[in-house]
Amino acid sequence: MSITLAAGDIAPDFTLFDSLGNEHSLSKYRGKIVILYFYPKDDTPGCTKEACSFRDEFAVFKSMDAVILGVSTDDAVSHEKFRAKYDLPFPLLVDDDKSVSTEYGSWGEKVLYGKKMIGMTRSTFIIGGDGKLIKVWKRARAEDHALAVLKALSS
Repeated sequence: MSITLAAGDIAPDFTLFDSLGNEHSLSKYRGKIVILYFYPKDDTPGCTKEACSFRDEFAVFKSMDAVILGVSTDDAVSHEKFRAKYDLPFPLLVDDDKSVSTEYGSWGEKVLYGKKMIGMTRSTFIIGGDGKLIKVWKRARAEDHALAVLKALSS
C-alpha cells in the first residue's frame, strides 16, 4: 500500500497510546496544527536525526500552537527509552498492529537498498485545525526534516 492521502483530504481519525500509556486521538487536537510523522524504528541513525530535528525546533512549533506526534510500530518500552535518551519533548505513539500506519499509507511495500520489503515508510502529514491535510511528505528526508515542515507551515 502506498500513500494516497493528499493535501485537502480529511485526515483519518485515530486513537493510539504513547510510551507513558496516555491516549492520543486526532479528534482531541481539533483547532491545533498536528505534525504527524511516521518513522521506521526507534534509536536508528535516520530516525534519531529526524526526531532530534523536531526536538531542536520544538519551541518554534509550540509557538505556532502545533503539536508533534511521532508514530512507529515499536512498543512503549522502546519508545520511552528513545524519548529519554534524546530528551524528546513530544509523544511517541505505539502503532503495534500497524492499523494507523496502514490507514495513512505509511506501512506497506517499499524498496530499501534495491530490495522489496514490507515496512514503514518515513512520511509526514501536516494536519490543520479543521482536520484537513495541509501537506504530505510521502518520503520524508530524515535530516533537518523539521526545517522543511516549518518552511511549509510558514508559506
